[in-house]
Amino acid sequence: MTSRTLLLPSHVLASLEAFQKLPRPPSSSFPSSSPRIFSTSTSSLPRMAGDHVAAAEAAAATATQPQSSQEEEEDWKEAEGGDMEVSDRDRGAAAAANGGGGEGDRPIRVYADGIYDLFHFGHAKSLEQAKKSFPNTYLLVGCCNDELTHAYKGRTVMTEDERYESLRHCKWVDEVIPDAPWVVTEEFLNKHNIDFVAHDSLPYADASGAGKDVYEHVKKLGKFKETKRTEGISTSDIIMRIVKDYNEYVMRNLARGYTRKDLGVSYEKRLRVNMGLKNLRDKVKQHQEKVGEKWNTVAKLQEEWVENADRWVAGFLEKFEEGCHSMGTAIKERIQERLKAQSRDFSLLQYEDEDADEDEDEDEDVRE
Repeated sequence: MTSRTLLLPSHVLASLEAFQKLPRPPSSSFPSSSPRIFSTSTSSLPRMAGDHVAAAEAAAATATQPQSSQEEEEDWKEAEGGDMEVSDRDRGAAAAANGGGGEGDRPIRVYADGIYDLFHFGHAKSLEQAKKSFPNTYLLVGCCNDELTHAYKGRTVMTEDERYESLRHCKWVDEVIPDAPWVVTEEFLNKHNIDFVAHDSLPYADASGAGKDVYEHVKKLGKFKETKRTEGISTSDIIMRIVKDYNEYVMRNLARGYTRKDLGVSYEKRLRVNMGLKNLRDKVKQHQEKVGEKWNTVAKLQEEWVENADRWVAGFLEKFEEGCHSMGTAIKERIQERLKAQSRDFSLLQYEDEDADEDEDEDEDVRE
């Protein structure tokens, strides 16, 4: 048979490239040269094409096999930019929690707890860290009730229901556990299938007296995930800001209609605040009265001008005409007086000239 060169379609070329990456059987008759153009007999072409397709399918099946937990972890760390780290202990605990399977078999259940009074962005950022502890995390957040909190920590601003509802509106939280215990026990972890507990690393004193740190038991079990606190913001700081400007807030709320009983201020405090408000009202009233007086004066002048405008204009024109007439008369009189004076001076000069001529004539007659 004659051999001829054949140009394969692109999808067949892709199959060949995938096939070349696989281990070759000893009996492989494929050349090691470029797969794009090769020489073969026309009779063996269908068989070889079928082999290529089968090899491509085997390569695709191998590529779609699930990755191991370590490979998933590496891919996840690479996607996160390499900032997150998973310790060997965490990896082992997560694998044990999944029954020996990989971390991708089910979400890792991470638990975070607290009081979350006056819920702020510092709380949200700590929950975000807990949510991102693993690639696939289900975050449970426990919140202690009012009775437990008031007994071990002190009075809260928000009620337990308000604190629960604030947590439900945080996008990082998957589930809220009300009436959370003050100390996390092994029974509680088993009840909610919790794999890890997330909190900052500082020892949190156990006011109940069960131990020095409420997370001591969890740390011993190797199920503790550390989160970082957000500097510059806390519930205590917010309360201190309110206490610092207490008087201003009391005056503001009293002015808005809150009663002394609503604000919990004493009668003396209420009197002082009322005196301050009264002084402020008096000053405002005085200012309004002054402005009103000036406004009334301007209004009266405007009304008087509107009523007497015609008369005032006519009187002005009359006075102006009289003034012009008087001025004209005075000017005429002054001109006439000047003309009379000039005429008188001219007459005197002419008379003196005539006398001088007569004297000269007399002198000539005498000489003759």
